[in-house]
Amino acid sequence: MQVTQVTTRVESPQDAPATRRVHMAAFPGPDEADLVDALRRDPAWLPGLSVVAVDEGGLVIGHALLTRLRVGDGGGGAGNALALAPVAVAPEWQRKGVGELVVRAALSAAEEAGEKLVVVLGDPDYYGRFGFTPAGRHEVTGPFEVPDAYFQVLPLAAYDGGPRGLCRYPEPFVGV
Repeated sequence: MQVTQVTTRVESPQDAPATRRVHMAAFPGPDEADLVDALRRDPAWLPGLSVVAVDEGGLVIGHALLTRLRVGDGGGGAGNALALAPVAVAPEWQRKGVGELVVRAALSAAEEAGEKLVVVLGDPDYYGRFGFTPAGRHEVTGPFEVPDAYFQVLPLAAYDGGPRGLCRYPEPFVGV
């Protein structure tokens, strides 16, 4: 198995059960799979920004999701951004570049859609390869008590210095 056998595409509604299976296999419990299902029913869902990786037989083996996120309180620096979460790869495909491939495809789709900013809570060594840096450098803060290095942002081509402020995640993220 090599990543050259893998392609990415926008997730279709028919992919939902396969995407859920990937999340259930990649994580120790149902939280991430349940989060994806809940986000599908939430206004934060952006269908063109849910990306799957498929093997040469068409089997879904990876998933990266970007959903709407609000940053700021409505002032001049407030606005829409995206949350990158969750990202999952089937265990037998992990550490083969599938995660990087599907994240890059999702970020590219966000760029093409004219989005400005993506936030992620995760390993700075992993997400740094995509250009993510600590969110505080862009005057963006998260609602979580985590070390600064783990709450990160990626300004996209349309970034104009905003949005800035506290991130407000969609309701399905509460309690995850």
